[in-house]
Amino acid sequence: MERAGEAAWPRVAVFGAGAVGCWYGARLARAGAPVVLVGRPAHVEAVRAHGLRVRSGELTETVALAADSSPDAITGAGLVLLCVKSADTAAAARAIAPRLAPGAVVVAMQNGVDNVERARAAAGLDPVAAVVYVGASMGGPGLVVHAGRGDLVIGEYPGAAAAPDPGRCAAVAALFGRAGVPCVVSPDVRAALWTKLVMNAAFNPVSALSRSRYGRIVSDPGTVATLRSIVDECVAVAAADGVRLEPAGALHAAALALGGAMTGATSSTEQDLARGRPTEIDSLNGYVVRRGDALGVPVPVNRALHALVRLLEQAPAP
Repeated sequence: MERAGEAAWPRVAVFGAGAVGCWYGARLARAGAPVVLVGRPAHVEAVRAHGLRVRSGELTETVALAADSSPDAITGAGLVLLCVKSADTAAAARAIAPRLAPGAVVVAMQNGVDNVERARAAAGLDPVAAVVYVGASMGGPGLVVHAGRGDLVIGEYPGAAAAPDPGRCAAVAALFGRAGVPCVVSPDVRAALWTKLVMNAAFNPVSALSRSRYGRIVSDPGTVATLRSIVDECVAVAAADGVRLEPAGALHAAALALGGAMTGATSSTEQDLARGRPTEIDSLNGYVVRRGDALGVPVPVNRALHALVRLLEQAPAP
């Protein structure tokens, strides 16, 4: 419910109602925002029948919000959270663009570095870029399971054809803040995206190939050393690409701290493989490999992990 003197909530549409979209959609809906989830029919039917169930630790609550399987549901939304897989960004942008209300803001809440560029190229959209730090998974239709964190970093991605509204990032951050979601506006969101890419490139393939949760990964000396090699290569590629990150040692320490804080989490790549779905490995370690090749930076560990996950992804069901 709105408090006295508080502005009305915009209508919020979550395009791609997977774990990330459902978690943040639920947070906004709990705070009073009118939210519609746009997702797969089975998930939509479960939410319509029973609400969205949100499990965090020992607590499971039900959040009431709308759900639809048609892109038309975003019509009239003032805020659109783009939460599809990176491989689907172009198609999603083309679906969103003709239905977007004047003045509406799209926020790309996805893994990978280049989703804003993909949306621009596909449909002329210019989303706000978001770096998402949350451990969440789908426990079945209508159920999202939260394993840790939930903070955001947002910012304007460089290279827009026209100067964006200078206040739109602050407005988006304020909306998330009202919902109790920590949201920081970064002046260099490309570096922030690369920093998250480093974490994903480290944990996603290792978690997927070993079928391990983060706590086990950071407690094993062999995988700890593997994480360091991944980080070293990522930092070298970013530097060659003109992106200045923290030193590799600091990022490796941050990765270990992340794993220690989210011991029960598994990566989205592991979850996708378990469900027989395509992964985002091409936008994670695959992106590092492509940029490394283009810039002449050797990336043997990222290359091997990318190839192994791709092989496992393409393996026929037993």
